[in-house]
Amino acid sequence: MDSSMIGKIEKAMRYAQEPDRITFQEFKVHFTGDHKVHMVGYHEGQWSCDCDFFAARGVCSHVMTLERVLRGMVEPAATTPLPA
Repeated sequence: MDSSMIGKIEKAMRYAQEPDRITFQEFKVHFTGDHKVHMVGYHEGQWSCDCDFFAARGVCSHVMTLERVLRGMVEPAATTPLPA
């Protein structure tokens, strides 16, 4: 392995210890729920999910789960209570 690759690996390891460097702008994921697979999206701070609960309330367990997994890297849904 050449020295420039070693430097890049070391830099990547340092970056991985600093997750506040990362902010998501947009993504879509398949979320396997208990009853079906849902499409959850995030676009410039706005969440979406194809489940009925999200359609009625603007937040759901699928979005809340992703907010926890990606804490600090995404904006929370406006109506989501996030306990410590």
